[in-house]
Amino acid sequence: MRTKRWIRCRGVSGLVALFLCVVATRLLAGQGAAPSKERADDAAAFKEFSARVQAYVKVQQTVESSLPALKPTDLPEMITAHQQALARKIREARPRAKPGDIFTPAAREAFRHASRAALEGPRSANSRAYMKPGAADSTMLLVVNGIYPDTEPITALSPALLTAFPPLPVEVAYRVVGRTLIVIDVKSRLVVDVARLILPPAS
Repeated sequence: MRTKRWIRCRGVSGLVALFLCVVATRLLAGQGAAPSKERADDAAAFKEFSARVQAYVKVQQTVESSLPALKPTDLPEMITAHQQALARKIREARPRAKPGDIFTPAAREAFRHASRAALEGPRSANSRAYMKPGAADSTMLLVVNGIYPDTEPITALSPALLTAFPPLPVEVAYRVVGRTLIVIDVKSRLVVDVARLILPPAS
């Protein structure tokens, strides 16, 4: 490619032409390199994110195995009691949990890039359920190791975002609150981690 651009520039005389050809070549090369580096950085960030999610799941499984098994039941109070016991034990197992333990700064950037790309163009309108009436309250207080309220609606990811984001083990799930992305423990309803202002604003 560089040779072809040089041949096209030979028809223009003088040092100015040479300078313009060199600058154009470097700019074009830089345009290709920047997205490539961003993709590589995002892939590495997603890999670390997935590893941290798996580490959390191991904690959850270890804690749950120490509790009496929940027998099949239709009694909501039994299910709630097991859920609360599991949440309490997980908190004890990760007492210093804080935002960013799983959504690292690099992972947050990767999620921003992925969500922006997934919601571009004609898919945007149908993929912004997190901003529609009936979605979770964007002012909801979200605390790591806190419980996602039973009274709040659950806004799951659109297919476009699910495809763009790393897959999660069945023990955890993505949830959306306004433009905030969270990972929630499905069994205990604990908020595992929070990443704020990840999803694009209304266009």
